[in-house]
Amino acid sequence: MPSSPPQALLLVDGYNVIGAWSDLKQTRDRHGLEEARRELLHSLMDYSSYHSFDTHVVFDAQYQDTPGSREVITSYLCICYTDYRQTADSYIEKTCALFRNDPRKLSQRLIVATSDRAQQLTVVGYGAEWMSAQKLQTEVELMFARVRRQHRTTHRQQKQSTSRFLASGLDPAAQQRLADLRFGKDRKKS
Repeated sequence: MPSSPPQALLLVDGYNVIGAWSDLKQTRDRHGLEEARRELLHSLMDYSSYHSFDTHVVFDAQYQDTPGSREVITSYLCICYTDYRQTADSYIEKTCALFRNDPRKLSQRLIVATSDRAQQLTVVGYGAEWMSAQKLQTEVELMFARVRRQHRTTHRQQKQSTSRFLASGLDPAAQQRLADLRFGKDRKKS
């Protein structure tokens, strides 16, 4: 787990989001569902870490005869596969119902990301915040843009700090000559 408590528990309806994000839909159609899941998880891994969210991406396993499972990806992200005959919606609703009586709700937000209208009404009824799949995509894209901007600014500042002296703009031979003069070394005498 992260060193400080997460700011929010984010529950993501995985297949709903894959179906709502155009780039993930294209990946799913071209390369399969597994690749679309991988891309979604990669995006959410960075987003969750940036915002200090404990993110659970929920995938239906209702058509597979397997028990539910949880796979921890990072300290900020895990995948939850539902039990046989359980939908992601019912898993999310149950988690919201349990969170309603959890003492963490006093210090932590509960956010559900899905574009399912019925799911939206249910989770809000439990006191959770709702975010559409499109809003989540916008938030992820803004986070990536912010990180790129910070990286460019930091890089530019580092470059400026190394080149703020006039001597740093000189060729190495001229820099050496200045250093010799500064330390009282005269090449003619040596």
